[in-house]
Amino acid sequence: MSALILELKQGESMILNGAVIRFKTRTRLELNTQARFLFGKQIMQAEEAITPGQKLYFALQQAYIGDDTLRPDALRHARCLIEAYRAASPPPLTALLDQILHVIADSAGFEALKLARQIIREEAILSA
Repeated sequence: MSALILELKQGESMILNGAVIRFKTRTRLELNTQARFLFGKQIMQAEEAITPGQKLYFALQQAYIGDDTLRPDALRHARCLIEAYRAASPPPLTALLDQILHVIADSAGFEALKLARQIIREEAILSA
C-alpha cells in the first residue's frame, strides 16, 4: 500500500479513526496504513446539520468515523433519514439517495459522504 500524504494548516482539525486532532502548526502527515479520516471542511458539527441532506451527511459521518460499537446505530439512523427524505424528494435527489443506500449496504465508506455532499449542493440549488 502506498502512503497518503496530507498537508494541514495551522488550526485545522482532523478526525482519525474517531480521535479529533487539532494542528497547532502547519503539518505534513503521512498515513502508511488504512485509516478512516476526515479533515477541514469535510467535518460537520451536529449543530450545522439543519437541512435533510446535512442531517444525512452528519449521520453518515458518524458511521464513517465512529467506532465499531457506534457504526451500526449511525447507519440505521442514516437509512431512516434516507427513507423519510425519499418521499419528498425530486428524482435527481432520489437517485442520489438510492446510490447512498447501495454504497452503505457494503460499508460506511467515504463514497457515501461524497454523495451526501452532492445532495447538500443540490438542496442549495433547489432552494435558490
